[in-house]
Amino acid sequence: MKPLAFCLKIILFYVFIGSYIIEAQGEEDTTLKALRKITIIDQKVMMPMRDGIRLATDIYRPKGEGKYPIIFSRTPYNFNTWVDGKQTIRTARRALEAVKRGYVYIVQNERGRYFSEGEWDILGVPLTDGFDAFTWMKDQEWSNGKIGTLGCSSTAEWQMAVAALDHPSHVAMVPQGYGAGVGKVGKFNEQGNWYRGGVEQMLFFSWLYSVEHDKFKPRIPTGATQEDLIRISRFYDLSPKNPDVDMAKALNHLPIQDIIKNINGKKEVYDKMIRRTPNHPDWAKGGIYQADDNFGVPSFWFASWYDVSIGPNIALFNHVREHGKDAEVRDNQYLVIAPTLHCGYTRAKENTIVGERSVGDARLNYEEQIYAWFDLWLKGEQNDFKKNTPRVQYYTMGSNKWQSAESFPPAASKMFNYYLNSGGKANTLNGDGVLSTKKPNSKDIPDTFIYDPLNPVNSFGGNVCCTGNAIKGGAFDQSEMEKRDDILVYTSQPLKKGIEVTGFIESTLYVSSDAKDTDFTIKIIDVYPDGKAYNLDETIQRARYRQGYDKEVFMNNKNIYKINFSPMTTSNYFEKGHRIRIEISSSNFPRFARNLNTGGRNYDEKEGVVAQNKIHHSRQYPSHIKLPILLK
Repeated sequence: MKPLAFCLKIILFYVFIGSYIIEAQGEEDTTLKALRKITIIDQKVMMPMRDGIRLATDIYRPKGEGKYPIIFSRTPYNFNTWVDGKQTIRTARRALEAVKRGYVYIVQNERGRYFSEGEWDILGVPLTDGFDAFTWMKDQEWSNGKIGTLGCSSTAEWQMAVAALDHPSHVAMVPQGYGAGVGKVGKFNEQGNWYRGGVEQMLFFSWLYSVEHDKFKPRIPTGATQEDLIRISRFYDLSPKNPDVDMAKALNHLPIQDIIKNINGKKEVYDKMIRRTPNHPDWAKGGIYQADDNFGVPSFWFASWYDVSIGPNIALFNHVREHGKDAEVRDNQYLVIAPTLHCGYTRAKENTIVGERSVGDARLNYEEQIYAWFDLWLKGEQNDFKKNTPRVQYYTMGSNKWQSAESFPPAASKMFNYYLNSGGKANTLNGDGVLSTKKPNSKDIPDTFIYDPLNPVNSFGGNVCCTGNAIKGGAFDQSEMEKRDDILVYTSQPLKKGIEVTGFIESTLYVSSDAKDTDFTIKIIDVYPDGKAYNLDETIQRARYRQGYDKEVFMNNKNIYKINFSPMTTSNYFEKGHRIRIEISSSNFPRFARNLNTGGRNYDEKEGVVAQNKIHHSRQYPSHIKLPILLK
């Protein structure tokens, strides 16, 4: 390249970067100026809990006399408005929108996080913290006594268990991507996304490394004044800067109990959790909502098809509609399901790409609906929310459109059996595996594959969250993966007409193994005419828990066992000419921890056993899935 041309490129690059910085800085200045103009800002208020612990709280309220409703977000994440000595708009945007609409916006750190006092535990801080916060807020002179909660992921997960306490001022909530706050509900027993089918979901291994504060962290002296806290927050926010880690490599470490230790992370909470079985009594002592808890709050729920917890999320919505405290609560539950990743609702665009699959224009007026909901419950406005808002709004991929229903699944969705068939050679996408509505009537010719824990099937896309660089979530073409001999592939004939699958997909396999214990995995896939195979959802089941999570029952290599899986969940239109595919294997790593097949505790083992696993399909052993097909 000639020197002059090179210099021009350098100049243009810096002009571009400079204009971007100026534009970003301009947005910050504009937002902060607008916020200060209309808002009384009261930061680092140390809200007292009943045991004397104080929680750091920022309050943004409209200027002028009057009593206002409150939108409250409680979070384990850092919301300090100062970064590297400069004020940011991370919190200011949401506060400005709330104040402009006549609300007080309050954000608070959980116990033991950043400037909040006490000790933190994942989903284990006292439920009374939420109750006490509601009481403090409703007693303020500027409060009208009505509080709505709002947040996604960890800022949502605490809301359900607190809703069970039924504080009289907690009158509405908007939980989004809230699965880690759900214990056992319906056909799901995930205990806050820690498990699926009795198998550890490794997202928390990565998440804990990135967010957990060390017990040796510097602490603010007890009794520090608000003035001092505001002053030091300009240059010191107690945010740990953990070294970057290659999670794709880190999650490979065995035994899994040492994964956090091996990357020099804080391990106290992890050490406890990795040993906690799916039925351990401590699950009921933390902040997770369980199905036998009360529920007393009208709720506007948000979920997404490629979230790690889509199934439990919808199951909880259905549970509350059936078992809420009273008729008013049961009748005031609404749900939105978007075709996005975890907490990715507002990232939907005119051409929304999830992974590498386009799902079309998936935009929705989220903010308008949320504030209409809050206006109804917190201000008492007789608006048109109920008239204009369907009970369930769900996006159907494939046909790429928003749809509505009074329930989920929609009433017109009916279950149809699709059976697994083969001549015993369903290995790889080039095998003879068939998915058909015809029940097999031949003798049992099982499909056999080898599962080696040290050479697992890698997770490729999927319904994931929080795994760093280990997994990229969403829909990806699985066809190259399906060339592995340890993946069984069952595919329907090209569809003669399009069908919509919307609802919970149930799976039953008849299996055998020469190992005492092993896992079985399933994916459902939309196969395009050109061979691209896009994953929709996935599930897993550990064989030792096939009879329930309150006991472990190991396998005998002479027997065939029936296994029912946690449901998969989707809404997808399979166009004419497309095919429906099921993948079966014994690993989906590192989304799920590998079963080492020994029958041991797994978390403290380094050596695995290679298993020969079989899927049986015949009239006696009719392995099948049940597809919820929308009849129109």
